[in-house]
Amino acid sequence: MKTEDYTYNLPNSFIAQSPVEPRDSSRLMVLNRGTGVIDHTRFARIGDYLSPGDLLVLNETRVIPARLFGSKAETGGKVELLLLNKIESDRWECLVGGKGLNLGIKIKINGGPAAIIEKVGSGSLRAIKFESPIDPFLEKIGAPPLPPYIKNPISDPDRYQTVYARCSGSSAAPTAGLHFTPGLLESLSKNGISAAFLTLHIGLDTFAHVVVDNPRDHPIHSEFCSISTETAGLVNRTRLAGGRIIAVGTSTARALESAAVRSPDGGFLLSGYEGMTGLFIMPGYEFKLVDILVTNFHLPGSTLIMMVSAFAGRETILNAYEIAKKMDYRFYSFGDAMLIL
Repeated sequence: MKTEDYTYNLPNSFIAQSPVEPRDSSRLMVLNRGTGVIDHTRFARIGDYLSPGDLLVLNETRVIPARLFGSKAETGGKVELLLLNKIESDRWECLVGGKGLNLGIKIKINGGPAAIIEKVGSGSLRAIKFESPIDPFLEKIGAPPLPPYIKNPISDPDRYQTVYARCSGSSAAPTAGLHFTPGLLESLSKNGISAAFLTLHIGLDTFAHVVVDNPRDHPIHSEFCSISTETAGLVNRTRLAGGRIIAVGTSTARALESAAVRSPDGGFLLSGYEGMTGLFIMPGYEFKLVDILVTNFHLPGSTLIMMVSAFAGRETILNAYEIAKKMDYRFYSFGDAMLIL
């Protein structure tokens, strides 16, 4: 298994720079992983492929305004921070942009408390200590943490949130969920397709490239997730009744698979859980709870394309991506979606 096996060529023109309106008007590629058959429709028609008794599981994490701007206290050189994981109330793991951001450097944050670099990690990863907790300042001084491949600013920050976002803490949106509207969720519910919610705060691996030849040597980063006993109960009752579990997004799939436990009959059930997950799903992994996956089109050589390849097969996924290019699908965060059956 090599990282290069999960790369593909994607001209910049395919990368969506803005979301479509309404949300559910995005295109939807429906991939049957058993037969390889592909359908093309709109996301608003996703219910055509689901059945009464199925259960949507959605990640209700809310993206924080995690981009901060400032300058080095001594030289005035510009600094940009991307908050990733809160270590303590005043300590964060961050990605930094700027020159000479080494151990002990003090940073003035525009409109917020100053910070100092306490630890230097690989690449642009740093551990930062603020003079006081940054959380109360974020809504006023922070900016949406749009991925670097999106060059256009968005006029409405809520467009980089799902309509059901509730629990703040994520550094990136769970983008598969961006296609849902309240009306679509209501329509699915009326047709017997229920919804359950969990939380996984998306962090560094959304932004980090796999740079090693063997993906097994890639240091996957841990992310916080929380699954209530209520959600676990809904998932387990659905499975026992013969319904299918539909993970909306790779983050949801990671959370579900992280909390799977062996049942007395030899199968798997979902357990309530709160804590960190370092699960790296790559080809060879056997899914325990996820029957259907809703996802976007992912970056070449990323941990996310490896996850969907584990779910549907590498050749199947790469072939689907080539078809998507031929049919002018839009890729990445604001792009179109896949439904993998």
